[in-house]
Parts: sequence; C-alpha cells; structure tokens
Amino acid sequence: MNRIQQQANPSHQQRGFTLLEIILALALTATLMTMLTAGMFSVVRDWDNNASALEDNLDESIAILQLERALQGAFPHSYRDPETLGRHVYFEGESDQLAWVSTVSPERRDGLTAWRLFWRGDEGVYLQLAPALSDDPTARLDDAEPRLLLPGYRASFQYLYEDLEFERLWREDWPAFTFSVLPFAVHIRLEPIDDRNVETLDIVAPVNARQHRSIRPNLELIP
Repeated sequence: MNRIQQQANPSHQQRGFTLLEIILALALTATLMTMLTAGMFSVVRDWDNNASALEDNLDESIAILQLERALQGAFPHSYRDPETLGRHVYFEGESDQLAWVSTVSPERRDGLTAWRLFWRGDEGVYLQLAPALSDDPTARLDDAEPRLLLPGYRASFQYLYEDLEFERLWREDWPAFTFSVLPFAVHIRLEPIDDRNVETLDIVAPVNARQHRSIRPNLELIP
C-alpha cells in the first residue's frame, strides 16, 4: 500500500541536475562575470582619463593665474650700469620672450624676484626664476634651471604704450633700458603647438607700478 502511494505522489521523488545543466550554468556565470569585468575596467579607464584632464586644466589655470599676478606686480627695478654708471630700469620685452622683475614670488622668496618666460620648439612655455637683488639679474636668470610651465603652447608678447597724442597702441618689443619706464600692460597669447582640441589663451595684465620714483622716463623715444 505504501509503495502504491509513493508512485501516485511524484512530489516525493528527488531529481538532481544533469551534467549538461551544470555546464550551461557555469558558462552563463562566466559570461556574466566577463561582461561585468569589462564594464568595470571601462569605467575605471574613463575615470582616470577624466581625472587626468581635470588635473591638467587645474595646472594650467594655476600657472596662468601666477603669470597674471606676477605681471600685475611688475616693479620698475633699477640697477647701475658698470660701464656708464647710469641707472636703468630692468624689463626686457620681445615678441617671443619676456623678462621682468616682480614683487610676486611663487616660491615665497624674500625681496623682488626676476621672471623670464620663453617658449621652446614643440615643448611649450618655460619659466626661469632668480632673485633680483640690486643689480642686473640677467646673469642669474641665465643660470636658473628652466621649468616647463605650460606644455604644448607657444607664447607671443605685446606691450601697451601711449604715444605723444595720448593714443594707446600695442608694440612687439619693450626695451626698458632705453625707455626707462614699464609698459601700461602686457598681452600674452598662448597658442597650442599641435592640433590638440584646446583653445588659444590670452592674458592681458595691467602693470600697476610703471615708473621708477627717481628715474625719468624717456617718453620721446617711444614712437
């Protein structure tokens, strides 16, 4: 009687997985794990790329802010010419490089700091720093180690002046040794060297302290 009841009630029968079902389950699990791993690596890679781009943009923004502050803090640093014994104002402005003395020091040095900007080949814009002291800082700038400030950019410079008719114009050089006065403002244009998808950057910084307190500017020499 019990045997007949067991055959009539199939719910009491135990049935296991076949080998084929186990293999299919393992294959499906492996496929899902592969898809999840690939997606995870893709997210991590995108995160790293975005973080790297954000870090580069932050470095550029800090460098541009430093340059703007240093130009606004340009100082009519005077030194004595050992040959003529005359005093001159230091500011060497050309179309492709610029050297000046500023009250701003990114290294938090005491006293005035001499800055020099130039661009080299396909590398970018370089910066040199040296103490200004009380003489001509050119030799110390020559010995200073160049630091790549803005990679991938070329720089051009213009200088704002006022002619005898009080019209303000831009020129591509500024020999303060001759003019004995600093320009009204400095315009730096930073253009990408290669075909990177970046915009041209412009820095226009007014020079707050233009004239030395005792050296009279040679305004008649400025065309």
